[in-house]
Amino acid sequence: MTATPLGLRSLSLSDRYRSDQEDVVANFFVPAFTVASSYSRAVGYFTSTSLALYARGIETFAVRGGTMRLIASPHLNEDDVIDIERGYDVREVIERATLRELELESPDTVLDGLGMLGRLIAEGRLDIKLAFVEQEGRVGIYHEKIGIFRDDLGDLVGFTGSSNETYGGLMANFESVEVYRGWVAGDGTRALRLESDFQALWSNQTPHLTVERFPDVARERLIKLGGERPSRPLPGRDDALTPPPLTVSEPRRLSLPNWLSVRDYQKDAVTSWLANQGRGILKMATGTGKTKTAMIAATQLGNVLQQREQPLVVLILAPLQHLVDQWISEVEDFGVRPVAVYESSQKWLPVVEEQLAEARMGQRPIVAMVATNASFAGEKFQSVLSRITQPLLVIADEAHNLGSAAYRSCLPPNATYRLALSATPERWFDDEGTDALIDYFGRVVFELGLADAIKMGALTRYLYRPRLVELNDAETNLYVDLTAQIATRIASGEELGKADPNSPLGFLLRQRAGILGHAEGKLAALRDDLSTRANSWFQLVYCAEGRRPTEAGEPPGPNQLNEVMNLVGNQLHLAAHPYVSETPRKERKLLMRRFGTGDDLRVLVAMRCLDEGVDIPDARTGYLLASSSNPRQFIQRRGRLLRRAEGKDVAEIFDYLAVPPSGTPINFTVERALLTRELQRANEFGKLSENYETTLEVLRPLKERYQLMDM
Repeated sequence: MTATPLGLRSLSLSDRYRSDQEDVVANFFVPAFTVASSYSRAVGYFTSTSLALYARGIETFAVRGGTMRLIASPHLNEDDVIDIERGYDVREVIERATLRELELESPDTVLDGLGMLGRLIAEGRLDIKLAFVEQEGRVGIYHEKIGIFRDDLGDLVGFTGSSNETYGGLMANFESVEVYRGWVAGDGTRALRLESDFQALWSNQTPHLTVERFPDVARERLIKLGGERPSRPLPGRDDALTPPPLTVSEPRRLSLPNWLSVRDYQKDAVTSWLANQGRGILKMATGTGKTKTAMIAATQLGNVLQQREQPLVVLILAPLQHLVDQWISEVEDFGVRPVAVYESSQKWLPVVEEQLAEARMGQRPIVAMVATNASFAGEKFQSVLSRITQPLLVIADEAHNLGSAAYRSCLPPNATYRLALSATPERWFDDEGTDALIDYFGRVVFELGLADAIKMGALTRYLYRPRLVELNDAETNLYVDLTAQIATRIASGEELGKADPNSPLGFLLRQRAGILGHAEGKLAALRDDLSTRANSWFQLVYCAEGRRPTEAGEPPGPNQLNEVMNLVGNQLHLAAHPYVSETPRKERKLLMRRFGTGDDLRVLVAMRCLDEGVDIPDARTGYLLASSSNPRQFIQRRGRLLRRAEGKDVAEIFDYLAVPPSGTPINFTVERALLTRELQRANEFGKLSENYETTLEVLRPLKERYQLMDM
């Protein structure tokens, strides 16, 4: 006679278990596992220890062939949460967090438990998913704890409860468990509802919750561990799985990273700024570490205020979102997680308000915020700034941008400490804006020029290779016509050196620059130079903006960036990618990583990008097809190439200068004045290069033609 199989209904189950009154594992979980055929559980964090405990609790159940589904909350740290809220790929972030948990050093008891789970996954008897709250752009933790046992007879037991996982079993120390037996009147509806809730979770159909598959790479890691760890009985109790006691640390203060070696010139800059009552401008060459110098200054200021038992509010302003992201990483290196102030105020405003309130109550020694200039000037953030009464430090990156009329009126008057950073703080054709910056931030308290920076090894040495390219016939005709119009404007009293970019003369000068920048002959010269460096990595090409100018009534000419991409990729067969203002931030990060590996992308082709603040120290060769006469642009572009990097001894800069053919009938005086500005850039590049004599020889014919040998 065949024995009737035992099921859940054969157990004497209570409707409630409390750990202060009985052994919940022995009285509820062990009996249920003994007769159940499937187990579904949503509980707590996904950590290596909790997974190992899961294995210990289900060992007998697994031996009987039971199947299991587990939903846990990924152990996201603050970096992970911020990345998800900024729109980074959720699966990539979860994969990173999961692997971080599995890569922690763990005792053998934990590894044995993880190995058992790996074997169950490999056998198809365990599946894991990860859940977190995602609502209104904010990420939260999934806290709900429910479970369902099913047996082969079709009976069901559902339960809910809070747990404190420590040692000895799957849920060793429950505070309480409420049990609902499917065959008991009143309980059955609740048990089925719990099962329905779990099924909705498993199929990712729960509002405001995101449920993701367990990352494949983490799954493979567990399966591999299952093949490496011995299959042996797991002990019932082991203090090795006892988690350390919870410790609550006080909020972090700014501190110098252990790996940071502060250079002498950075010490001098900070000392000068502090001696000027914490106000002033650091005029330091691009690539010399203005960001870290500013953070050293903020750290020193925070230490002084700590002695006075005062908090410090740090506001860092940057012109663009990707620069905000770079600053966030820099501030984190100094031990503090800043608030990113851009995009929707729903994301940053509650956090800013909370941290400022804690600072007012003496509960937070440092509040750090990094804002784009646009968000900083917005009404909501301006309201926040106006109410700050604690010591406030404003750090302005690429500070020249704040000299515009729109921004300088927003600079907070209640900032006790002010620090401006720029290689070129002077605003182009805007003396009023330059004066406003000096009035607010103070004078230049420290200056480090390019020559000194190269000499002391803060920047790399470089070779400068100007290339003279003649305009073709069509370009020359346009050029001559524009030069005549410019001459007429100058004759009527407009000054070339003081031309507003938006004035009629400024428009004509931009048109002229467009012809020079888009000169067709530059592509042939670029092809020659790239061909000789086809095996080199870390190359940047800076393209002219817009399209090649044409005669009135004719359609616009080709886009230079597209022409360069065709040349580099299709003709020379070099791995290349465009990098433009429309390139999404997520893709920019990926491109930077690919470029920096030195085995993927050889060439980045940029237009209106890769100027201010972008940190690409690996770049070794730059091709400047176009640069404005604004010194800031070519200084920034040169700075991108002179940053120090491992294995980088010298950089190389190609500068393509378009000129009309010799003998072109043109207003000599005006052309000479215009060309002087072009040659000033070439001279600026050449005089600090390793091959200045070669530069002079290349430019000599042009200087002789226009009687500029004294330059």
